[in-house]
Amino acid sequence: MRYRLDVVGPSVRDVVTFAGGFVVDRVMAGWDVTVLVDGAEDLRALEILGVELQDLEGALTMWADRPHPHTVAVAAEMFAADARVRRGVLEALDHGLTEVTLWGERCPAELDDSVDAVHHRLSAAARAFKAQALGAIGSAGVDVGDSETFRCGAMLQPSVAADLIPAS
Repeated sequence: MRYRLDVVGPSVRDVVTFAGGFVVDRVMAGWDVTVLVDGAEDLRALEILGVELQDLEGALTMWADRPHPHTVAVAAEMFAADARVRRGVLEALDHGLTEVTLWGERCPAELDDSVDAVHHRLSAAARAFKAQALGAIGSAGVDVGDSETFRCGAMLQPSVAADLIPAS
């Protein structure tokens, strides 16, 4: 059985910028990673990261029929903007079987009690691939940094993601 990660973002640029290294490290660990975004964009950056792309609208329509991922990474702005994404995140947090990881400037206030700040320390490969993906979206030269910061919901069962460490 392979672990699955679904990444829900408003754009390829947002996914690469905020979760690109996390995604690469999961791909390198053997995970099946699917990025769900709305609209047609240049896919070179996602190819560099080694992930599959799926149309967000189609995936949300068939969400109940899709195998549930072990982890869902979601842009906080998507949580706020799309009721279906919001409902999926809240259900995942309530059931405690899917790890929920959020990124973005503002974590929704209603999740403050459900999620904690965590860091993912990027491997050297993740930093290199993320830098190349940033170049593909026109952000060459942006400092990749050593880690990415998220808010993560606790699971009832032990997490499959030992690479996320508390930020405090």
